[in-house]
Amino acid sequence: MPELPEVETTLRGIEPHITGKTVYRVTVRQPKLRWPVHPDLAEILKGQTVLECSRRAKYLIIRFQTGCLLIHLGMSGSLRIFTAGDERAGAPDKHDHVDIVFADGTLLVYRDPRRFGAVLWYEGAAEYHPLLHNAGPEPLSPDFNGGYLYRALQKQKKAVKTALMDNALVVGVGNIYANESLFEAAISPYRPANLLSEQECETLAATVKDVLGRAIAAGGSTLRDFVNSDGKSGYFQQEYMVYGRAGEACRRCGTPVEKSIIGQRGTFYCAVCQK
Repeated sequence: MPELPEVETTLRGIEPHITGKTVYRVTVRQPKLRWPVHPDLAEILKGQTVLECSRRAKYLIIRFQTGCLLIHLGMSGSLRIFTAGDERAGAPDKHDHVDIVFADGTLLVYRDPRRFGAVLWYEGAAEYHPLLHNAGPEPLSPDFNGGYLYRALQKQKKAVKTALMDNALVVGVGNIYANESLFEAAISPYRPANLLSEQECETLAATVKDVLGRAIAAGGSTLRDFVNSDGKSGYFQQEYMVYGRAGEACRRCGTPVEKSIIGQRGTFYCAVCQK
C-alpha cells in the first residue's frame, strides 16, 4: 500500500500541473471504489478552479471554491498527469476510473486496478472530514517531536511499533517506515511504548523524520502497482535496512534479520542491534 512518501511524491508531481487551473470536464467510468464516487461529481467540479493541493496523512487534498476532493490511493491507486498532446489523451486504460480534464488540456487520471482507493467530494475544509478530524500530527511537522512522543506514549502499553502506526498518535507512519525507523533508532519493535525513555523518544522522532525525508527524496518505494504522477517508480526500497530482508544479514552487525507479526503486520528487525 502506498505510504506517506509515495503520497507526498504524488502530491509534488501533480501540484504544479493543476493548481490555478479550471476544470473543463470530469469523466467517472467506475464509481464503485472503496466508497462510492459522488454521483454529481462532474457537475460539481465543472467550471471550478483548483485553489490548492495538499496532503493530510495519506490523503491527497485538492481544494476548490465550494469544497475539496479527498483522494486515497488505496492499495494500488495512482494519479497520473498528461498534458495536451500526450499519448493517453483519448485512450483510457481499463483501470482509469476518474478523469479530470482542465481548460488548457491537462488531464489528471485516477487509476486503481484493485479499486480500494477513494475519490471523495466534501463540502467543507478537509480537516473537518470524519476521516481526518481526529488525526494526529504530521510526522514531518514541528508538532511531532520527542517531547510530544514521550507524553503521548505514557499510557500506551502496546508494542511501540503498533503505537507508531496509530494515526491518532502520528499520521502516515506505515509499516515499511515504522520498521525502518525503529531499526535506525535501535529500538526493538516489541518494546512497550510507555517504557521508552525521553531520550529514546527524541531519537525515534528524529529518526522517523529522517527516514521519511530520505524516502520522499528517493520518490518513495516501488510497491506493487505504485507509480508516481509521471509513471515512474520510487527507489527507496534499495535503501531498506530491515524491511523485506528476513534471513539476510543485518547491514550493521551481520546477524540474520528476523521477521515476526505484530498487530497483524509483518515486522522486520535485528535482535542484536535493536533493544
